[in-house]
Amino acid sequence: MSCPRVLRLLRGGLPRLGWELARPARGSASAPGAADFNSFVARTNTCGELRSAHVGQEVTLYGWIQYQRQGLFLVLRDFQGLTQIILPQDEAHSHVRKLLSNAPVESVVRVTGIVSSRPPGQENPKMPTGDIEVKVETAEILNSCKKLPFEIKDFIKKSEALRMQYRYLDLRSFQLQYNLRLRSQIVMRMREYLCNLHGFVDVETPTLFKRTPGGAKEFLVPSREAGKFYSLPQSPQQFKQLLMVGGVDRYFQVARCYRDEGSRPDRQPEFTQIDIEMSFVDQAGIQGLIEGLLQYSWPQERGAVTTPFPSMTYEEALADYGTDKPDTRFGMKIVDISDILRRSDVQFVQNALSYPRGTVKAICIPQGVRYLKNKDLESLKESAKSQFNQEVMDMICRPDGSLKSLLTKLLGEEQQSELMRALNVQVDDVVLLAAGEHKRVCSALGSLRLESADLLEAAGMMLRDPTAFHFLWVVDFPLFLPKEENPAELESAHHPFTAPHPADTNLLYSDPTKVRSQHYDLVLNGNEIGGGSIRIHNAEQQRFVLEKVLKEDSEVLSHLLEALEFGAPPHGGIALGLDRLISLIVGAPSIRDVIAFPKSFRGRDLMGNAPDYVTPEELEPYHIQVSWPVAETEAKKN
Repeated sequence: MSCPRVLRLLRGGLPRLGWELARPARGSASAPGAADFNSFVARTNTCGELRSAHVGQEVTLYGWIQYQRQGLFLVLRDFQGLTQIILPQDEAHSHVRKLLSNAPVESVVRVTGIVSSRPPGQENPKMPTGDIEVKVETAEILNSCKKLPFEIKDFIKKSEALRMQYRYLDLRSFQLQYNLRLRSQIVMRMREYLCNLHGFVDVETPTLFKRTPGGAKEFLVPSREAGKFYSLPQSPQQFKQLLMVGGVDRYFQVARCYRDEGSRPDRQPEFTQIDIEMSFVDQAGIQGLIEGLLQYSWPQERGAVTTPFPSMTYEEALADYGTDKPDTRFGMKIVDISDILRRSDVQFVQNALSYPRGTVKAICIPQGVRYLKNKDLESLKESAKSQFNQEVMDMICRPDGSLKSLLTKLLGEEQQSELMRALNVQVDDVVLLAAGEHKRVCSALGSLRLESADLLEAAGMMLRDPTAFHFLWVVDFPLFLPKEENPAELESAHHPFTAPHPADTNLLYSDPTKVRSQHYDLVLNGNEIGGGSIRIHNAEQQRFVLEKVLKEDSEVLSHLLEALEFGAPPHGGIALGLDRLISLIVGAPSIRDVIAFPKSFRGRDLMGNAPDYVTPEELEPYHIQVSWPVAETEAKKN
């Protein structure tokens, strides 16, 4: 989130969402139809709602002491904002002054007093309650706060481990309060759109289930039957398909999902997705639904969402951006220069082009000479080598417009000119060129494109607008991909229930590697925020995919295969990653900043110290024995 927005949060509380029920404006008492935050509780007002119209009223506020000054005043904070509290200086109320003056910061207090206008010249226009103050008459310390492990202020830097350990304190910050409340509002709007406007049914599906073939690794839960385990579902995929077989027609759920992915940065072992499935729908129908859903639930202060979203195929995304989740906020596209260099005598170029999928491609880094140092260019080339085993050559455009590179010595003037035109090279630009197998070259240059953007922005260039939101559909993915560990075998690019593209159905039985799928991903600013597909609804085709193509034991899915034989309707769906979506909307650096109680990047709960050991007696009903001295092993590690 930008600095001005953070300052607004600190000074005046939570910003109002465009479609949220309005809070009172400066100078007004209340907004008609506003949410009643004071129902069912002892306070008369929140700390964020008092205005000039309240002057003269007696009010009772509850909150945390944010700030104190020399026994003269304090600032009281609650979820909605801040109010300045003036301490009485007369002898009759000395006990109140002493009580509040001695209360530690972050103590919880009740104050009752009279709303007054601030003295002329002491108003704070940057604070929603900045026209008034409350002159306290009575007060009570409800709970005193011991010494804090860190200050409850957004601009105070804290280690993430400390924030995780004391998450209940971190949650008091305006930034996390804003994130969680925005998340709640967006989910509520999504429910309205899906259930009230389009007839979806909110159905809760089981958390304890069985292993699903393929996909991410699942958490196991022991049962009291020896050797038998439940699995925590990585998504409600099978259940939502079975709901379609059951005639529910339109299903949605704010679903908790689980993936045992180990130590992965910015991933969570448990996460939330907006899960959707529809009967009698095609790809365009799902896309239209999601575009309308996001448009309806989008916070107005983030700007309007324009539909329809642009779309590109998987092959186009890979060729132009080197990834299946392109960040389209900036250029620097990958350019194919194979035809220009095909006539050259450059040996490594000719070697690359001699292979069936051989190619030569390049990206142009604008003003790279001015913004990048030599060590940056070397780092980029080393990155391509270490991550993709891909050699990269650089070219620099001199002030006279000529190219400086080892390669240019082997090219004629005409080829150099063609190269510069194709890449739109300007003075001080840097070109990164790679030759080799198509996918590897594209992936390497796509990664360098993003790394270069980071370097340019770190050096001061404005490349990606942080306030812009660029949605993109990526479609026509391959149905299957070679397994990394054994390229001779295939795995599902999405999941095994994805239907083949109608034009490629015959290829499924003759050459499955060439089959496109009815799988679609939704990308926002280079992040995948959703993925879905039209499903296989024919039992025979589903069994063929599992047994013949993926070589999986179809018996594990016998219940689903049997269900497809009982008149399963054509159906499809999608899941939106709620955590990722909200983190992008608020500009959070990590999805952990939009989850109330997240795990660390190692999957641990540092506050509750989970996972934790259990005794042999507790394991006995589950027929489990730990076969090594765990305590001894852990002691050696520490």
